[in-house]
Amino acid sequence: MVTKALKLSGALLLLAIVWVGYGEARNLPSARVYPTTPAMASSPIYCNTYHNVGRIALEVSNDGSFAGGLTVSDISSGDYFTGDELPSCEFPKGSRTTYCFGADIWIGAVLDRDTLVSTGADGWAVPGHEFHPDDRPMVYRSTIDPARPEFEGAVSEQDYLCWYYDTCRNCTGVSNDEYDGRAHIPLNIEVTQTTYSWSYSYAQDFVLFDYGIKNIGDERLRRVYMGVYVDADIHDQALDGNEGAQDDFCGFRHYQPARYLERVESCPVDSDEVNIAWTADNDGDLDRVGYNAVPNITATRIIRTPSDSLEVSFNWWVSNGDNPALDFGPQARATYRDYGTGGTGTPIGDRNKYHVLTNGEFDYDQPRIATIGPLDSIWLQPPSTKDTLAKGLDTRYVLSFGPFDIEPGQTLPLTLAYVGGVDFHSSADNLNNLPNNPDAWYEGVNFDSLGAKATWAEWVYDNPGVDTDSDGYAGEFTYCWLSGDSVLNCDISVDSTVTPPDTTVNCHWDYDVADTTWRKGDGVPDFRGASPPPSPSTYTLVAGGKHIKGLRVEPTVGKIRVIWNGVLSENTEDVFSREHDFEGYRVWIARDDRRASYSLASSYDIEDFNRYENVKNTSEYKLLLSPFSLQELRCMYAPEGCNDDTWHPLTYTRSNPLFISADSIYYFEPQDFNRSILGNYVGAQTDIRKIYPNAPRPPVLDPDSIRILYPYPEDTAYLTPEGFIKAYEYEYTFENLLPTVPYWINVTAFDYGSPSSGLAALETSVTVGSITTYALESTDAVAANNSKAFVYPNPYRLDGAYRDLGFEARGELDRPEDRTRAIHFANL
Repeated sequence: MVTKALKLSGALLLLAIVWVGYGEARNLPSARVYPTTPAMASSPIYCNTYHNVGRIALEVSNDGSFAGGLTVSDISSGDYFTGDELPSCEFPKGSRTTYCFGADIWIGAVLDRDTLVSTGADGWAVPGHEFHPDDRPMVYRSTIDPARPEFEGAVSEQDYLCWYYDTCRNCTGVSNDEYDGRAHIPLNIEVTQTTYSWSYSYAQDFVLFDYGIKNIGDERLRRVYMGVYVDADIHDQALDGNEGAQDDFCGFRHYQPARYLERVESCPVDSDEVNIAWTADNDGDLDRVGYNAVPNITATRIIRTPSDSLEVSFNWWVSNGDNPALDFGPQARATYRDYGTGGTGTPIGDRNKYHVLTNGEFDYDQPRIATIGPLDSIWLQPPSTKDTLAKGLDTRYVLSFGPFDIEPGQTLPLTLAYVGGVDFHSSADNLNNLPNNPDAWYEGVNFDSLGAKATWAEWVYDNPGVDTDSDGYAGEFTYCWLSGDSVLNCDISVDSTVTPPDTTVNCHWDYDVADTTWRKGDGVPDFRGASPPPSPSTYTLVAGGKHIKGLRVEPTVGKIRVIWNGVLSENTEDVFSREHDFEGYRVWIARDDRRASYSLASSYDIEDFNRYENVKNTSEYKLLLSPFSLQELRCMYAPEGCNDDTWHPLTYTRSNPLFISADSIYYFEPQDFNRSILGNYVGAQTDIRKIYPNAPRPPVLDPDSIRILYPYPEDTAYLTPEGFIKAYEYEYTFENLLPTVPYWINVTAFDYGSPSSGLAALETSVTVGSITTYALESTDAVAANNSKAFVYPNPYRLDGAYRDLGFEARGELDRPEDRTRAIHFANL
C-alpha cells in the first residue's frame, strides 16, 4: 500500500524513509519522504501560497511544485503572505474537498552525453526535489485596487511571481539518481514562474502558469522536453488520504464540443482542440456516507509552447511498491522500456523519466484498459489486475512536450493551465459499467464544464480576434450562420474583351447577423480576460491642478449626493465580443468596507430583451445573440412594423413562444430588470437621474478635443466647469442618513455578457474605488457658509447602547467597550 503525506492540523505527517540502492533487482519504495527544513548554510527562501480569488483554491510554491503535497519546504507555517492554512487544491473553494495531492514540473534534456531530468519531485521515497529558490521571496501583484502598490505590473486579480533553479547539489531533497546511483547532475536552468487567477465567472475555475525556462549554463541544452507530473488523490479532506487515493483514474481529451457555437451544419461540433490530461474520482463518492461528494474533475492543458510542431506525450501509471502487478502503466509495443522495477508503471531515475517525457505515447484512457487484449497491435497486454485498474487506483500522469534546444542565455516561454470542471459525475451507479462497458460509462459523465473552462483558459492567454502585434492577423474563426435571416446575393461580371463576352456569376449568402465567430487568437500572448465596463471611479480628470474622480460625493447633514460620469463605462468596447456591451449602473452603500456589507440602493439598466431560440426538433431553447432593443424587435417581428406600439416581446413566453416557422421559434425575457426610465422623466423606474438631461452628446469623447472643436463658450454646451461631459453625468441622493457614522459609497457598471461565448454578465467590484464619507457638510461648504462647530452625540449617554445599534465599534468588536466609545466634533 502506498502511503501519502497528508496535511494534519497544518503540519506535514513525516513518513518512514526507504532507501533504494542501485542494482538489477530493484523494489519500488512504499513510502514518501517530505523534509521539513532546508539543509543549507545559507537557506533559500521557500514560499508557499495559494490562489483563492476564483472558485479553485490552488497552492503554488517556488520549488517547481504546486498543490502542496510534493513541496520541498514545510507548509505548517501556512501562507507566506497571510499565514492562512494552505488548501492544496480545493474545488470548489470552501467545499472541504481536494482535487490534487501534488504536482510538479519535470524538465529533461541531453547535456553532453548525459540524458538528464530535473524534477520538482518524483513523488516517491527518494524525493527528487531538484528545484530550489534563491534568496528572492515570492512577489504578489493584483489588478484589484489601482491605489495599492501591488497594482503595478499586475496582469490578473492575483499574480504570484517567483524564481527557482536546479543547480543546488546539497539542498534538502536532492539525492542520488535512483536508477544509476550517481549524484544529481543539474541542467543549469533558471525557471521564472508567474501564476495568474481571476474571479470572473468564465475564469474562476482555472489558474494559468507562465514559465520562462532559461539556460544559465555554458553549453547548449539539446532535445529539451518539459512535463507536468500530477498525482490527484481526489476525496473529502476529512477522509484518510490513503483511502481517498485508491479510486482515481485519468485520461486524455483531444477535442471538446464548442459550446459557444450553434449546432448547425456550418458550425462544427468538435471544433475546440483542448488537449487536456484529466483526472477524476471513479464515481464522485456520490454514495459515500458521512463525507462530501467529489463529483468534479480537474485537468492540465498546454497553452503555449515555443513551436506548434512539438511532440506531445501523455503517460499515466499506478505506482505500487508492494505488488508489481499493480505497478502498471500502458506501454506501446514500439516504445517499450524495462524500468527495472518489476512493473511497467513507475519510471525511476533520470533515464526512465526522460523516456516518459519523450516516448510520444498517448496512453489510452484508464477506464478503457479492459478493452486492450493480447493481440492488440499497438499496446502491450495489461496485467491480470486490469479489471481492478479500470475501476481506479492511486493513479498519476505526466503530460509532456518537446523537443526544443536552449542556447546559453536563451529563455523559452511556456504556458500551462490547471483547470477544474463541475458536475462530471451525476450517478454513482455509472461505475457499474466498468470494466466491460467503458462506452456506457463515458455516456454517464459530462466533460462540458471542463472543456468550456479549458477553452476560456486559452482565450484569456490569447484573446480571440485580437491582433495584438498589429501584423494584420487576428486568429482563427469559424464562419457560421448564427441566425435565420439571410439573403442570397449574386455578383455578375462581364468580360467584353472576349468573343462571345464571358459572364461570371458569384453568389454568396449575406447574413443579417454577424457570422464570424472567433475561436483562437493571433498567437501573441494577451493574458487579459473579459472584464465589465470600467466603473465610474476609474475615470479621472485633471482640473485646476487637481485630479477629480468620475465618482464624487457631496455630503450635507443627513444626506449624501452621489455624482458620477459614465463616459468610459458606456463607450468602452468589450475585449472579446468587440461590442459596446454596457448595460447599466448600480448604486451601493455600506457601513464598512466588507463586500457582504454593501446594500443595493438603486439601479438603472437599458431596456433590452434576450431572444431564446428553439433548437430544432427538441424542447430546448438557447441564448445565442446579444440582447435586442424594443425597437429592433418591433421592426423584426411586429405585424405593423417598427411603429407598432401594441406589439411587445414579453407577450411571448416559453410556454407561449413566437412561431415564425418550424426553424424559427422564439421567446423573450428582459435582460436584467429594464429599469430604463430615469428619475428625470414621467413614469420613472429608478431614482437615478441625469444631471443634464438635455445636454447633447458631443461628436468626440475627449474633453480637450471638444474644447478645440468648440472654443469657449460653445464648449459649455458639452462640458461641466470641471471638464466632465455633461451627457454622461448622473446623480443619486441618499437621504435620512445618520451624521454620526461613516458610509462607504460606490457605483458599479455592468454589462450583458457575451451569449455567443457563453459569458455571463459581469459587474465591476463594489469594494474597489469606493468613497468613504459622513453625512455632514464638506470642508469647502463649512468654510463657504461659515458654519458653526458642533458636537455629537450630545449628550453622550452611557446607556445609549450605541455599540449594540452599530453606531460604534464596527469592525472592532474584539476591543473593550470603553475603548470604542467616541464623541464627534464637526465643522472644525
